[in-house]
Formats: sequence, structure tokens, C-alpha cells
Amino acid sequence: MTTDSSRTCILVTGGAGFIGSHLIERLLARGDRVIALDDLSTGSLRNLSPVIDHENFRFVQDDVRNDTTLNVLIEQADAVFHLAAAVGVQLIVDRPVHTIETNIHGTEVVLNLANKYRTPVLLASTSEVYGKSERVPFKEDDDTVLGATRFSRWSYACSKAIDEFLGLAYHDQYGLPVVITRLFNTVGPRQTGQYGMVIPRFVSAALRGEPLTIFGTGKQSRCFGFVGDVVDALMSLMDSPAAFGNVYNVGSTQEVTIEALARRIIELTASRSETKYVTYEQAYGRPFDDMMRRVPDLTRISDTIDWAPTTSLDDILRSVIDDARIRLTS
Repeated sequence: MTTDSSRTCILVTGGAGFIGSHLIERLLARGDRVIALDDLSTGSLRNLSPVIDHENFRFVQDDVRNDTTLNVLIEQADAVFHLAAAVGVQLIVDRPVHTIETNIHGTEVVLNLANKYRTPVLLASTSEVYGKSERVPFKEDDDTVLGATRFSRWSYACSKAIDEFLGLAYHDQYGLPVVITRLFNTVGPRQTGQYGMVIPRFVSAALRGEPLTIFGTGKQSRCFGFVGDVVDALMSLMDSPAAFGNVYNVGSTQEVTIEALARRIIELTASRSETKYVTYEQAYGRPFDDMMRRVPDLTRISDTIDWAPTTSLDDILRSVIDDARIRLTS
């Protein structure tokens, strides 16, 4: 493999994941050198198949908590996109210890070593930090309202909130260039429903003619951001010095209820599937705390980098359906 040492070198943790793989494609297309770190616990080398042989790409399989490996990689990097994290409601419910340790300690390692080499960092956080707040749309400086500690889903929100506190502390105390993005339900090709993501789960069921299982009443609503739009935002924020030291919502403001989403997927796939409803306890095997609405306010990111999502929900769904059809036959 030959590389041009004059090119910018970018480290992407969680690079074999859904968002990470799309980001890497865009960075390579821009002309950067890219190193992807992933332990493949939830990511997949299949996601990286379009770039795996690219002359400016290198893949490293290891845990983001391994400071020996991270020290070598961050020393080489001009910037770090820290996307590695426990993801998906099902995984979070099933493996709460893994969630907490991966999210908090992984971020500790990345920030400590980035500070050592003065390497800018983008931390991917989540809309989960808003918790059960009913102040919609959510603004970055709004109060958060988390549920009781007996509900393991809030361990994810707390761990990502600590990541944010830590990132901002490194910026405030040491002047480390850090920008934080709160992602709102990013979706698109390559995403798996294995860990609870609702759109790929619904699409897979519809294509197989199986019932689309809705958890709870289905009246809860979400906004789904297209991965291509999200990657645009991540790259632009990292390239904007004015963004460092701030937190940004990234997502769509097109709101849809889960039951309406299921119906639309059935229509777009021309499926004969029906919908069925189960309680959260039936779905997860334990009591589960949820929120009814989750809508971002995008004023801050628009003011900073003039960004707004451009992909409609129907276009997002069509892209996921097309990708799922290919995967079913390959």
C-alpha cells in the first residue's frame, strides 16, 4: 500500500460501523488518508468493502479502550472522529456493563491521548441525553430529565452525558479542540436492525412478509436523519474552528409516529405484512422507560456552518429498502 504523507490523516474510531463506514468513504473521496479502528463487536468489515483496498485506507481491529494501540494511532492522526460506542436500545438493555465501560472509558482514552498530541476531536453523542424532557424541540442547552437508575436504558444516556462533560472539560481546561454532536436517529444503507434500530427492523420484516412489531402504543414519534446528511454535518463541524467547545444537534426535524412509519414502510415495499403491538416488557423482558417525542432544534448548527438536512423521510426509506433487498439476495 502506498500513501502520500502530505495528505491529512484522519482516525475514525468505530470505523466499521454504519455511520463510520459512510464517513470514511467521504473522507477518502476528499483525498484524506484514513485509519479505521473497530473491535467488530457491532461493526462489520462488510461495511468497509467499498474502501478496504483503497491505497489511503488502513483498518486496525482493536478495542478503543486499548491505550497502547490508541497512542500509536492518535500520534499519526491530524484529527479524530470518535464514533466508537455501544449502540442500539436492545444492546444497551442486554449489556449495560459493556455500554458504560465502552462509552466512558473509551472516551477517556481518546481524549487523554488527543490532548497529549494536541489532536482535534469530534465526539459523537446522542439525543438520548435529553432523556424524558418534554420541552420540544430540544435545544442544546436545555435541561435533561433522566429516568430512574433501575431502567438500564438511562445508563447509555448518562454515559454519553459524561462523555460530553469530559470533552468540554478538556476543551475548557486544556484548550483541546473538541466538538460534540448529538445525533438524532441516524439511518440509511448498511444499518442493521440487530440491536433494535427500528427502520431496518421494520424494512427487513416487510420484505420477508412478516409482521412489523411495534413496541408500546406506536404513538411515540421520532425524527430520522439520513446518514449522508449527517456525515456532511460531521465533516463541516470538524473543519470549522468556531465549532470547537460547543455541542450541536444533528438530525432531521421531520417528525413521524412509529405506527405511521410502519404503515409507510409496508406501502413502499408493497408488502402484505401486518403490524402487531407488544408491550415494552414483552419486547425487552423487563420494565422499560420511553419518551413520546424527540425533535431537535437545529438553529445552532445552522448558524455555525449553514447546515440543514436535505433528504426526506421517503427518500431515506427507499434507500434503506433498496439496500436491504440487495443484502437479502447476496
